[in-house]
Amino acid sequence: MGYDIGEVLLVGAGPGPVDLMTVRALRAVESAQALLYDALVGEEILTLAPQGCLRIQTGKRAGRTSMKQETINRLMLRLARRGLRVVRLKGGDPSIFGRVGEERAFLQGHGVPVQIVPGVTAACAAAAQFGFPLTHRGQARRVVFTTARLEAGKLALDWRAAADPEATLAIYMGGGAAQALSEALIAAGRAPSTPVLAVESAGGPQARLASGRLEGLGPLCAPAHGGPVLIVVGEVAALADGALDSLALGGSSLERRTA
Repeated sequence: MGYDIGEVLLVGAGPGPVDLMTVRALRAVESAQALLYDALVGEEILTLAPQGCLRIQTGKRAGRTSMKQETINRLMLRLARRGLRVVRLKGGDPSIFGRVGEERAFLQGHGVPVQIVPGVTAACAAAAQFGFPLTHRGQARRVVFTTARLEAGKLALDWRAAADPEATLAIYMGGGAAQALSEALIAAGRAPSTPVLAVESAGGPQARLASGRLEGLGPLCAPAHGGPVLIVVGEVAALADGALDSLALGGSSLERRTA
């Protein structure tokens, strides 16, 4: 074909801070010859790339203009065909709502070697930062990772399976659909009094926690700084730092914490 094929690493940058990256992810960025990064990846991480590394911002943030997936695929392929070590850097973990399956299949279909490097996802970062478990004996037997997006003003998913009171729901990209989500979960059988959390910019120094009940989820999810909002629904939400006091008073709490 007239070229030496490079390789592509699909890398999870974690929730933001450098010290929450895996060692393998850190080394991947440090050795990158081309870096394609999502909008949520911070400057602190980008500075780890070598001085001569080609850096391209691909966007990929809910509700904002971003590069089309087909364009990203073709760009990775073109750079790999130039013999470059390409790092596709994604916020959180690439296998959780990161389209890693699509990208891997496309690249391998064109003969490009691919590695996947996992990262800390927002739900795990939030749980560690604010002191609550995602599973808990006697309260939560399973965790459901999902998204909540509106299509024509309605939630696209069937939420009946989420009515299990022993399931913790970790809902990504759901801030804008919080009120509809609350109504859908209650209609599906989840108790209105179920504890909930809204965590903005989970894992980072600007993270904020709002706690309350499912029936009042909507007002909790207005972002204070425009960061991504993760919603946690389930009894474990009451174990978050400060959440029990809020629930005992029947209200909500909003506080800023550092990692």
